[in-house]
Amino acid sequence: MLWAIDIGNTQTNVGVHDGDQWVVSWRHETYAARTEDEIAGMLLPLAELAGLRFSDCSVAVFASVVPPVDTNWQRFCEKYLGVVARFLRNGAQVGMQVTYDPPHAVGADRIANALGALARFEPPIVVVDFGTATTFDCVDATGAYAGGAIMPGIVVSLDSLVGRTAKLPAVALEAPERAVGRNTVESLQSGVVLGYADAIDGLARRIKSELGEYTTILATGGLGRVFVDLCEMIDEHDPVLTLEGLRLAADQLA
Repeated sequence: MLWAIDIGNTQTNVGVHDGDQWVVSWRHETYAARTEDEIAGMLLPLAELAGLRFSDCSVAVFASVVPPVDTNWQRFCEKYLGVVARFLRNGAQVGMQVTYDPPHAVGADRIANALGALARFEPPIVVVDFGTATTFDCVDATGAYAGGAIMPGIVVSLDSLVGRTAKLPAVALEAPERAVGRNTVESLQSGVVLGYADAIDGLARRIKSELGEYTTILATGGLGRVFVDLCEMIDEHDPVLTLEGLRLAADQLA
């Protein structure tokens, strides 16, 4: 069994692959003070519910943008999974050309997105990853990681708006039936959800005009499912794309 762990600023995504398919994946809050024993206590019941044993793990591969948590995850792998953690750090580790400046500034999750996308589609490709930030990861026609764009994530945007206004309530991230809101909740959902979807489409359209007409645009990340049907420019949603990229990188990180 291969465990792939994508540690983001807000959430950590853990997936288990049995050699043929992704058996299960779990999301939980990223918490820097969580010890290796607390990680085990959190994951053991979930693994047991899925019929998995820690001892079945043969590889654990990571992408992390939160360095303070890495050490405890390494300890968890050694103490409970019985393996040494493998960390994807940059494109050079996996033979991917990176034309970003400087190359090492590209987050490991963004390299994993590019790897996962290239395994499924011919370039050029754009991966829109909906996380704490919404990132656009661009692979050019040669297969090189060419850069992209970074937007404030929709949850960050909504929290900031609600937190700075006295009368606006928190709302569910759901598309309203109409753009013209008939009440405060609908108005917020129109502006936040529909407005954000159009912002994604607008930026994706600009990027596609630079990369080429036959660019494939994928969505991933925790909130990708919300926008795949709202955005005209998104071709497909792949919720395990980052994990798949990590799986493909694992052998080269040994």
